[in-house]
Amino acid sequence: MRASAAVEVVAAGGRSRCAVLRSDPPFTFRQTGDMLSWVGTAAGPVGGDELALVVDVGAGAELTLASVAASLVHPGPSGAPSKTAIRVAVASGARLRWAPRPTVLVRGCDHHAEIAIDLAADAVLLWRDEVVLGRHGEATGSLRQRLTIDRAGAPLLRTELAVGPRWPGSLGPAGTAGARAVGTIVAVGIDLVPVAADGVRMAVQPLADGALLLTAVADRPGALSTALDQASSPSERFVAPLPADPACGHAK
Repeated sequence: MRASAAVEVVAAGGRSRCAVLRSDPPFTFRQTGDMLSWVGTAAGPVGGDELALVVDVGAGAELTLASVAASLVHPGPSGAPSKTAIRVAVASGARLRWAPRPTVLVRGCDHHAEIAIDLAADAVLLWRDEVVLGRHGEATGSLRQRLTIDRAGAPLLRTELAVGPRWPGSLGPAGTAGARAVGTIVAVGIDLVPVAADGVRMAVQPLADGALLLTAVADRPGALSTALDQASSPSERFVAPLPADPACGHAK
């Protein structure tokens, strides 16, 4: 399957509104309360799928993008990897909070993810990512995820996560060391508060110009989610309503 989606939010009249909302299954977006949520309308990604998402937050606009359920990455019949490409632009004075539910690596999957984020110098970002290594009682699949963030045209962060049987060293003492969940948060223009929680190992690394990178591993996915919620709670102050807009276009 090949599918693409696009989201564009602009500031108008002191509020943020959706100017473009286009999606193909399994990418389907719906307004849920004060945020835009990714609703899975088909299984995916499945081995062999190629999915693309473009998110554009215009000058002065605010967007919280989440999901209603965890995303399961499945192997495909051909053995080919699944691929996801996400491109994000956050303009001057704009704010983006990306906080979907975890991605679960089903046994046998081989997923490649490329995420590229372009921030204006005064843009605000909270980028949260959680990966669960297999379903309950199941061995994990494989993931290679690359995240690049530029700020004002200069590199801010280049990082990669490679886990699973394709990367056997990742599961050893120098990697996840038996953990069942891995999480990261990148915070630009907001604070993070490291927390202590049973079964969770967490570290915060300063980046340039006050940006922060939090990484964590946990024995239980639920413990990881709770710890990341607590660490990122100061960011809640910039979440703002996203009013529905009949001008948004929907396509399948």
